[in-house]
Amino acid sequence: MTSARRSVEEHERHVASLLHTLRAGSTAQVSLSHALHRTLAETVVSPLDLPSFRNSQMDGYAVRATEIADAPVTLPVQGVVAAGDGETRLEPGHVLKIMTGAPIPEGADAVVPVEHTREAGPGRVTVEQGVFAGTYVREAGSDVRAGDMLVPAGTVLGARHIAALAAVGAISVPVRARPRVAVISTGSELVPAGDALAPGKIFNSNGPALAASAQANGADIVVIDHCHDDPDEFVTMLGHAVEVADVVFTSGGVSQGDFEVVKDTLQPLGGEFVSVAMQPGGPQGTAVYGGVPILTFPGNPVSALVSFEVFARPSLREAAGLPPVTRKTVPLTTGVTSVAGKRQFLRGRLDENGVTPFHGHGSHLVAGLAAADVLLDIPADTTSLEAGELVKVVTL
Repeated sequence: MTSARRSVEEHERHVASLLHTLRAGSTAQVSLSHALHRTLAETVVSPLDLPSFRNSQMDGYAVRATEIADAPVTLPVQGVVAAGDGETRLEPGHVLKIMTGAPIPEGADAVVPVEHTREAGPGRVTVEQGVFAGTYVREAGSDVRAGDMLVPAGTVLGARHIAALAAVGAISVPVRARPRVAVISTGSELVPAGDALAPGKIFNSNGPALAASAQANGADIVVIDHCHDDPDEFVTMLGHAVEVADVVFTSGGVSQGDFEVVKDTLQPLGGEFVSVAMQPGGPQGTAVYGGVPILTFPGNPVSALVSFEVFARPSLREAAGLPPVTRKTVPLTTGVTSVAGKRQFLRGRLDENGVTPFHGHGSHLVAGLAAADVLLDIPADTTSLEAGELVKVVTL
């Protein structure tokens, strides 16, 4: 089914409605070693106190503070307490040499740093400065108490969160399940990297690029396929993809040419193929096949990636529990012109002075896209902007 031209906003709403099933919020239990950048599905409370025992903050000497109040004081050294040692007891009138992280001996209530002491002969030390009780002692539970919240639900786990979870002995954590994505790039002109580049052929960049984009936004890639302009081959690939994926992205085969394999296959099955008032990325399509939503993007590399950024990225991130990509409003460093009636997504680079748009807007200029770090979002009713005027940018 074909409809009239849509605005970007209309197609965004259409795609979001199609992908609403991705936001079901299912969870998965993953090992801590695989939890980095995953979104915590449930709040984790600490099963124990941290620290779990009183320990030394410094290399030095465990003391009774009252016994060194009149420092300098020379006392016998009872022994050494190393990190990992068990419980010990400090005898009255003695000190115990202690290492950072070692348990505070019973009877001791402070630690004197080693730099505030000096040796005073065999088995003796002079403490040159007194300390108060509690000095350089890490009390049990001073970091977190058993039963207190350790990491809240919704946290995108970074190294610092992994550290806290590992410190309380977590083996695995509940995280938001990642959407499973299949990518099918179409076009008989495409060849994979490593093959000979015969006349008329180009290397397939859409497949790797769309897969990488989806993965960077919280998805698990379950299929990366390339289909020639052959309807039977496409149906076979699509049938396999919908068996294992939650959503399928295709590139190519959606425009007005003679070999539009995606459109020719899905349109008779109820797929919608429309012209969206945007540049690049005007030809867009959606379908449901085998109960699985399909987003069909144009075949030009820049068009495919811009289409992903505008239409697929928000739903994928929401499904994975990742925060939405923020948009900034920044000044232009140079003026731009835009096509009336089409919302433009221009490539540009951001710095402390604002955003500089790139010259050359062809949808085949993939190297130019690689040099960009933002897309300038120019409204459809804007035909020109001067240097210094504000424009919204989308971080790539």
